Amino acid sequence: MLIGRSTELDRLVGVLDAAAAGLAGVALVGGDAGIGKTRIVTELCDLAQRRGFVTLTGQCAELGDALPYLPLADALRGAAADADGPVGPAVTARPALRRLLPGDEAGPSEVTTGGLAQQRLFGSVLDMLSEVAGRQPVLFVFEDLHWADRSTRDLLVFLTRMLQRERVCLVGTYRTDDLHRRHPLRPVLAELRRLPLVTSVELPPLGDDEMAEYLAVLDRYGQGPAGPVAGHGLTTVIERAGGNPFFAEELLAAGAERARLPGTLADLLLARVETLSETSRQVLRVAAVAGRRVGHDLLRDATGLGDLPLEDALREIVSQRLLTAGSDGYTFRHALLQEAVYDDLLPGERTRLHTAFAALLAERGGAPAELAHHHLAGHDLPGALRASVEAGRLAAGLGAPAEAHRHFERALEIWDQVPEAERLAGENRARIALASAAAAASVGDYHRAAEQVRRIRREASDPILIAETGERLSYYLADAGGDEAEAVEAAREAVDIAPHSPLLARALATYARALSRQYRDEEAAATASRALEVAEATGARDAEVSALISLALIEEEFGSSVEHAVDLLTRATRRPSGDLSIDLRARFNLARMHYENGALAVAARITEDGVRLAVETGLTWSTFGTDLRFLHYLVHYADGDWDAAERLAGGFGVRIGTRAEAQLSSFALFVEVGRGRPGADERLRWLSRFWSDALVGYMARGMAAEQALWRGDPHTALEHVDAIVAALEPFDPSLIRIAATGLWALADLGRTGEPCDDLLRRARWAAENGPNGPRGRLGPEGIAWLARAEAEWHRAHGTEDPEVWRRATEAFGFGFVYEEARSRWRLAESLLRTGDRAAARAEWERTVHVAAALGARPFLETLRAVGTRAGFPDPTATVPTASPAAHDGDAQEIASGEPPRAAREPGRLSGLTAREREVLAHVADGLPNREIGERLFISQKTVSVHVSNILAKLGVTSRTQAAAVALQEGLSPGAADGNTV
Repeated sequence: MLIGRSTELDRLVGVLDAAAAGLAGVALVGGDAGIGKTRIVTELCDLAQRRGFVTLTGQCAELGDALPYLPLADALRGAAADADGPVGPAVTARPALRRLLPGDEAGPSEVTTGGLAQQRLFGSVLDMLSEVAGRQPVLFVFEDLHWADRSTRDLLVFLTRMLQRERVCLVGTYRTDDLHRRHPLRPVLAELRRLPLVTSVELPPLGDDEMAEYLAVLDRYGQGPAGPVAGHGLTTVIERAGGNPFFAEELLAAGAERARLPGTLADLLLARVETLSETSRQVLRVAAVAGRRVGHDLLRDATGLGDLPLEDALREIVSQRLLTAGSDGYTFRHALLQEAVYDDLLPGERTRLHTAFAALLAERGGAPAELAHHHLAGHDLPGALRASVEAGRLAAGLGAPAEAHRHFERALEIWDQVPEAERLAGENRARIALASAAAAASVGDYHRAAEQVRRIRREASDPILIAETGERLSYYLADAGGDEAEAVEAAREAVDIAPHSPLLARALATYARALSRQYRDEEAAATASRALEVAEATGARDAEVSALISLALIEEEFGSSVEHAVDLLTRATRRPSGDLSIDLRARFNLARMHYENGALAVAARITEDGVRLAVETGLTWSTFGTDLRFLHYLVHYADGDWDAAERLAGGFGVRIGTRAEAQLSSFALFVEVGRGRPGADERLRWLSRFWSDALVGYMARGMAAEQALWRGDPHTALEHVDAIVAALEPFDPSLIRIAATGLWALADLGRTGEPCDDLLRRARWAAENGPNGPRGRLGPEGIAWLARAEAEWHRAHGTEDPEVWRRATEAFGFGFVYEEARSRWRLAESLLRTGDRAAARAEWERTVHVAAALGARPFLETLRAVGTRAGFPDPTATVPTASPAAHDGDAQEIASGEPPRAAREPGRLSGLTAREREVLAHVADGLPNREIGERLFISQKTVSVHVSNILAKLGVTSRTQAAAVALQEGLSPGAADGNTV
């Protein structure tokens, strides 16, 4: 029976019910020690199981600060043991989760460390919960979060932000009286409480009547005293307990056994211990050294008792409700009791027992972190050093870099006190310090990592070590945005000292990166080329791929041939590098380059391949796994498959709390604003806290400006535009798009003069200049946005003619369906103003079809208003605006005047747009790109983009093969006559 907690339980049940209905929720249950947190959560678990929930419970321990993911491992261990249960198969199917189970070891292909391993683990936990929740709702309880390690706290925050519509309820309990001002859980709780799906439940002390009822229930079930204390002594017990059920129970028990109640909390908790036999007291003391829980066999060996004496002692202890028996061991009924018994041990007794536990755990292959704890408490520094180093390596492999750093630092602290420390650690001190620095960098503490490497360098005399630390220092400084000059100098020294080896290849790659940060592009390119040569010669595949990526990015930014950059990245993706992060980075940049150069079909194929790799390796939430997902979304946003884009955006969280989450979330605004979704307002509210981030500010405020324009508020749009322009570098090509948006607002306001001229001037300058001088080239999207900006400038001045909008429309014709249609809208309006109603109506109808197919409600409403004013009948009066079953490319085909694909006979050409069919027909006729462009009135570059898309869609590699397919499908050269732009 649960007494006095109906209000709190109702709030928890509300979170549970919401999760069952498909709205994930988190409950944080706080209260003083003994107030009843475990009791109310146990009641919630029982209720959840009756309602068909899968329940997982994980317990943090007092030394959990050193044991990474202890509650997660605790919860999964029992669940995975049931191979036929709902959780077991989902856990064992994910290598990152299997590694948390006893006896599992990662295969060579599964080994990752540090931050990448953590990203893999977090993604695996989220995927596992989502998979299980697809069948049954899930309740996952984290008990005693005040003892949680940092990685567990980070996992809880990650899950709280990422879970949205999954049928998952998370519950965490913590002691409020343990949270001192600098406790690491305090900022986590403050951060979580700001999120709308988080419910905070504080358990107050019970009232006197509730306490009396509780004590009466204990007496009724034989758990309270009889006789005088149960009568006149109850008032004293209730007063002394202060509304704390556990204290009241202990006071009641103590009062039944002695005339006077104990004076202090420790005396109270030990009162019943003193009534035990000497053997039972000794067993309880040994159990307290093990922690809150202890296995039966381990306890037997630690006490040295035979089976019968041990069983007699345990039976007495359990009957006194000091320990509870489980399937394989014993648990203190309350953590406060374990603490009191442990604190009552004599110093020598405590040291002896810790030493005994260390020896027993070592024989059993116990967890290195637990071994280190017992060795340190037993003053065995050599054992502590060896176990700490092993624990650090294990934590790094599990994806717990914060704990790895703690273990390595502990080993370094006692290093000088341990004879033969290098032999015990298996490595010298510098190597352990480098591992500690790498762990610090993995949790984002680049400044600590850099300072640690600087200390190693000051003490180093070995040239190899100096070179390695120089390369690492430069790398960490770049990640931290630190001193660029120091980063260049450290990498240069590494290059000068390193022998011809993989180390030299990596030092050169890092040096090229440092030079690029200073825009020393020629030196960076030369250095990256040398890095590639050394990497190929020494077999350093990871350095080889890094160098190929660096060279490609330098060529893209400062060179003259994007084709060469694409070739370099294609080489980088041909075979694995041995580093999954590098492999994903190569795929992302290759797909991005194709996307930015208009080859959308190629970009789509590469992003799908990259996302598949990220999913298969559990790296969906890694940096480049996330980048690939948003690029996959952008490709579909551009190619007109907005239903697919919106499905992908379902995983872009709204209730974000980190910069990385905000960046991903901001991309969802493209379709949300384009379709007029009400959820865009909530997303923008959450993103507003991150507008200081350059990318988030550009994306979110840019889309907020477009939303304001669709709502007829150009003044607000200009506020966003001005803020973005002020934050961007003058050479940033992103300025071109935002300038076009600002000119749209100014044109709507009828403003001319300097504001218009300034924005157009900025757009032109960014198009023509890079950070080091004239820009080598501008991609097709940049060219299109510049054409849009020019046209909007003319619209603001009232001087535009149809040709300026025709140029903008054609510029977006490489496959950007929505923006091509938005330019065509203005073209139709311009034609109306010139009196060419027939041409205006044709262009307007094509645009209406596209807007309807996209489901672009604000755009469609605007177009219908234009049609009403012009007296044009709505061509989509009987056509649905969008359907989840819409096929890829329908919007493109409608834009080109063709019926949707489903209305035609299927064939190999069914995936091509009308314009691509025209280009293919001319290719089949043997015409070069220049002549095709002249016949279709488009640029040679646009023809090249269309050809690349055609080859990708047909699955062929040459123009000759494409021509053969065209002839097989009956596409004759004569079908290409005319221009449909």
